[in-house]
Amino acid sequence: MSNPAARQAAERAARDSYGRLLAILSARTHDIAASEDALADAFARALERWPADGIPAQPDAWLLSVARHRKLDAWRHTRVQDAATQSLMLLAGEVDEGTTDGTAVPDERLRLLFVCAHPAIDAAARAPLMLQTVLGLDAARMAGAFLTAPATLGQRLVRAKARIRAAGIPFEYPRARDLPQRLQDVLDGIYAAYGTGWDDVDGADALPRGLTAEAIDLCRILCGLMPNEPEPLGLLALMLFCEARTAARRSDAGAYVPLDQQDITRWDHELLTQAEHHLRRACAMQSLGAYQLEAAIQSAHCERRAGAPVPPETLVALYEGLLALRPSVGAQVSRACALANARGSETGLRALDAIAANEVTNYQPFWAARAHLLAAGGARAAARQAYDRAIGLSASAVVRAYLHAMSDRL
Repeated sequence: MSNPAARQAAERAARDSYGRLLAILSARTHDIAASEDALADAFARALERWPADGIPAQPDAWLLSVARHRKLDAWRHTRVQDAATQSLMLLAGEVDEGTTDGTAVPDERLRLLFVCAHPAIDAAARAPLMLQTVLGLDAARMAGAFLTAPATLGQRLVRAKARIRAAGIPFEYPRARDLPQRLQDVLDGIYAAYGTGWDDVDGADALPRGLTAEAIDLCRILCGLMPNEPEPLGLLALMLFCEARTAARRSDAGAYVPLDQQDITRWDHELLTQAEHHLRRACAMQSLGAYQLEAAIQSAHCERRAGAPVPPETLVALYEGLLALRPSVGAQVSRACALANARGSETGLRALDAIAANEVTNYQPFWAARAHLLAAGGARAAARQAYDRAIGLSASAVVRAYLHAMSDRL
């Protein structure tokens, strides 16, 4: 490509508008897979044409028009869709032209999230489907976040898209009585997007690393649309607590820095203030949820900036509350670490040993925690073995380097 600006414009459009364009294309046909193909073709055409013809004044409108005609051409060749459906798509084009200025981005993205949370879709596929359709991630990148093999996750996504098409699942916000049933899945999808962007993955490009801002943006919008729901506020607080520590997660040399060793002067105190504000608002609604508890745990970790660290037993109680509300392997491992801080490494190890072995076979945080607690108890040989296992399971080069250093100290 002879025009770097054209490539950058296409990449920016892919990053900023993928979910909205896919939602518009899928809204009338309910065929997400065909819409993805059409959108991919439109981006390929952009990379071909924009360097020669120049970047269009409205890149989103250009991409939407090309993708829409790509779908119409496919229908004409296969004759799968009837003339009435094609007419509806053409009419939709006239309506949607007014949405290409970006003002409808929040509605379109959230509408697609709620579509993916429809109860007719397999529960295990809902959050991954959100990440793929709204944010454009592939199964290989998402698999680690859902502790699933890429091939298995890919099959789930294919079945979910087929289900949307076959069942004619409507692209609309759920009715008020359906919100509680779908809201949790939408929150989980947003948090999974944040986690995917937060984690360092070998070979990751700039797009996934921008997912943290995308996830926070979506959650802010959701909080505005549902001001009386506490859990969106809890999730927003949770992500802001984590985001506030971004600059402190690496040393000046780029090395990994664990939370308890981070330089608090590098934390973003404005974001921490926002997080505390949202958490207080959520708690005032007196309807406790798992994301509020997770945010409270992060708040406790950040209290040392005020010179008043939270007592270790308080963190144990918070994790036990989280497990009572929403059990997970991650919460069990975190509780074990909290127990070790409060009552000693042996207590923490017993808590780790109580977790079902099949659930932690390939769960990297378990082995990293086990290695740390074994080392603290003086079991150096066993600790080195656990470190080796954690290193082998880590997808981040900087985390592997940190674990190697911890092992070498033994």
